[in-house]
Amino acid sequence: MADDNLDWRSQLSASERYENIQKIKAVLEAASPDATATSQTEAFSVENQAYKDSSSRAQYDEICQLVGSANLAPQQSTAPTGDSGDGVGVTIGSYKSCLPVATGLTSEVYRCKDRALKVIVETHNIEPHNPQREAKILATLKRPCIPLLETFRDQEQRFVLVFPYKPLTLADVIDKGTLPLPRVRRLFKEILAALKDIHGQGIIHRDVKPEAILLDGLDGPAFLSDFGTAWHPTMSVVSEPPTAKILDIGTGPYRAPEALFGDKAYGSSVDMWATGTMLAECCRDPPKPLFESRAAHEDGNQLGLILSIFKTLGTPTRETWPEAASFKTPPFEMYRMFEGKSWEEILPEVDVDVRDLVTKLVRFDSKRWTAEQALQHRCLQDSDETPI
Repeated sequence: MADDNLDWRSQLSASERYENIQKIKAVLEAASPDATATSQTEAFSVENQAYKDSSSRAQYDEICQLVGSANLAPQQSTAPTGDSGDGVGVTIGSYKSCLPVATGLTSEVYRCKDRALKVIVETHNIEPHNPQREAKILATLKRPCIPLLETFRDQEQRFVLVFPYKPLTLADVIDKGTLPLPRVRRLFKEILAALKDIHGQGIIHRDVKPEAILLDGLDGPAFLSDFGTAWHPTMSVVSEPPTAKILDIGTGPYRAPEALFGDKAYGSSVDMWATGTMLAECCRDPPKPLFESRAAHEDGNQLGLILSIFKTLGTPTRETWPEAASFKTPPFEMYRMFEGKSWEEILPEVDVDVRDLVTKLVRFDSKRWTAEQALQHRCLQDSDETPI
């Protein structure tokens, strides 16, 4: 049962946390009508402490429900806003009234007006996570990669990265249902432009996914973010030589097959596989991941993804994926042979040009297209626009 609780914070959305804060606020006000002026701050304190101290989702929920006990809101580890009058939230460095937005393995993200603060809560680098390297990489990038505005140490000496706040991610847009084709084309031109830029510098993102694509609105503009596990040809080479890179990269259904089969010399094409799977997902009606993958903490998640890929595309052979013969664990003769489906069957009713681009990106062999090639594809061209 312990394994079921390892990843509970990453499964808890910002909207769920906000809803809990509002429920706690309502209970506090019902218990003491005179506490209206401070109820929001107290509710935030209770929820924030429950989030930090709980070892499981069940314990978190239980604490949030037991708001009648006065000792449920001890002093926060992040300094609360004082008498500044700026409202609820916590103070992080010079930023006041910061509210939680998201959480990950090594960081917590807060919003302060038009800024997003990524607070590193895991002080020991968990490779490939390295916030200092992330900041150095971000400093070399340009739009449509998310700009890094500043870094600092907060009052607890935690490393903080500051970005412009973006209200949406591509995952949010996907959750809203079918995406119009013009929107898909517009967003992916910007995503591919960002990848073209970083790949041109030899940088591999290694965790391209809908949550890593930040948006100003439903139609963009789009920004590539979350460079915490990125590989850089000079900054990463000591801990990860080019032919001995870490294999634990990517997220769920967006993980590239070469990493699953032990190719430590993988390159930027892992990002292109992930981009192709995202494109396919966005073009489905309703949107649905191209491959099935269990949560990272569940047993068999990698095997399940491999089988989903093989059942969809067919089991690779030495002829269809010759490079895999040199992998640490070649996929040949280890798995049941699946014939796979045609792309017309995989993506029915999807625009034929978009489907063709997906086929160029979601393929086993080294002929997988680059970001520069993808930007030239006819499905991303407008009659009145010049290719990026």
